Amino acid sequence: MYIEVFVIAAILVFIYIYRKNTGNNSYKFIARTIGNTYEKYAPYSFKVVREKAKELGQEYTSKQYIGQVILFGVVAAFVAYLYFYSIIWSIIYAVAAILFVPYLAYLRCKKVYSEYIFEEVQIYTTNVIMEYNTTQSFVKSLEGVRDSGVLEDPLLSDIKEMIQMAYDNGTIDEAIRFMNEKYDYYIIRNMHQLFIQITKEGSKDSGEALEGMSQDIDMLVESVYRDRIDRANFFKQFVTFGIALYFLILLVQLLLGNDSYIKLLEQWYVVVLLHGVILINTFFLVTGIKYYHEDVGAE
Repeated sequence: MYIEVFVIAAILVFIYIYRKNTGNNSYKFIARTIGNTYEKYAPYSFKVVREKAKELGQEYTSKQYIGQVILFGVVAAFVAYLYFYSIIWSIIYAVAAILFVPYLAYLRCKKVYSEYIFEEVQIYTTNVIMEYNTTQSFVKSLEGVRDSGVLEDPLLSDIKEMIQMAYDNGTIDEAIRFMNEKYDYYIIRNMHQLFIQITKEGSKDSGEALEGMSQDIDMLVESVYRDRIDRANFFKQFVTFGIALYFLILLVQLLLGNDSYIKLLEQWYVVVLLHGVILINTFFLVTGIKYYHEDVGAE
């Protein structure tokens, strides 16, 4: 009975959308509606990282988002039905799974943005050192990087802010403090600390120290990219294992027999236990996905 009601409701929704948009493509209307909803209710941070992902050509299309919605809903409904043999619980878990799609989209965009920022940080530190070898002035080095066209926003705007701070205050201290707080990266902090020492102590032999800093940056970048490869391999295995855990219930049903398993579902504590299994497994799966997508460029 419930499945018939659900199917009829879905058909009525589709008919309403189609009739309301006569002469238009209903698929485009749905995709546009989803996009507008994201823009209206998404947090500012999501809008920033999503815009950058779009610029880099790595943001999912509306068709891919809709595909994720369908995939998550179908898989969650199937898993829930395997556990409870209930259409109601299948619908509830399908809706809950679909609600995770915007969060996973945010994590993916954040990963793209984090990788982009790290690459910009790498360009910033490397080019400032190269410019300093020519200008022998930290502020002039910043100006050289600013005018070189190798950086993009937000780092480019922040470098302009650093330069203005340095001229306004007559020192580089506040400018460096501003940059360190905004980009908490090991290579930025160490490079800035080195330039503070050179500027205040008047070191005449800075070439060797800067060369050592350049080598440290190269080694760090290599280790970060190697870590990305290791993370990607681990992530594939982790997700495969996490999804497989949901289907261990099939083994339980095979051992007990389908009839015996259905009788067990009549006990409230068995149902609670099964919900706990799904929720705990989902928690660890989402935690692993979150770890994979966050701080991919941090040391």
